[in-house]
Amino acid sequence: MPLELVTIPCLSDNYAYLIHDAETGQTAVIDVPETGPILAALEAHQWRLTDILITHHHDDHIQGVDALRARTGARVLGAAADAHRLPRLDQTLTEADSVFLGCDPARVIDVPGHTLGHIAFHFPDSRLCFTADSLMSGGCGRLFEGSPAQMHASLRKLAALPPDTLVCSGHEYTAANLRFAAALEPDNPQLTSRIAEVAARSAKGEPTVPVRLQIELDTNPYLRVHLPALKTAVGLPDADDVTVFAEIRARKDKF
Repeated sequence: MPLELVTIPCLSDNYAYLIHDAETGQTAVIDVPETGPILAALEAHQWRLTDILITHHHDDHIQGVDALRARTGARVLGAAADAHRLPRLDQTLTEADSVFLGCDPARVIDVPGHTLGHIAFHFPDSRLCFTADSLMSGGCGRLFEGSPAQMHASLRKLAALPPDTLVCSGHEYTAANLRFAAALEPDNPQLTSRIAEVAARSAKGEPTVPVRLQIELDTNPYLRVHLPALKTAVGLPDADDVTVFAEIRARKDKF
């Protein structure tokens, strides 16, 4: 059976995610922006938290970890490369390590760019990938530590996952990201449709994530830098993909 997924809004625009294996009763949370909403979701589902998976070191993803561990006794897992700036880890992780929730193994993927120690968790059997601030709905995270080449390589790894994978990103940035994408590709019909869908969901107060990877491939400019039409749109028809990515990311930072 696939893992059950619960999307939890936190802080002003963060998301945490619960995943639950019904057969074993194991439950994990991906990132802990704050404890209250996560504890409320656990209580509502009558689930016991067993694991806390951390994607990267920024406070809005980890500041509730110690309090949640104290309340639940859950073990904490995160990147070995970032262990010095994460809460105390019970297990350190490197790329291609597996994290098991019941019988569903997650592959750890190094996705530097937003930060150097950022990791993602891909559960192939459940078609879930937790990407936090690397691949985001309609966009990608700012390059606070990594280079354009690193982030581009990270996104190519994620783009290569099965297209029906649900991308579970870390923030409610979709509408703003898609406004920028539309400035680059105003005639993209999939993008126009996505913008309308996001507006309708937002009007109802519903999260706009997770989203299928195929939708990201069709609408997210950072996954489309190899396309001649997009290169031409930013005035770089003969440039390599990394140069086009860097130009688009720089434009978004000023948008």
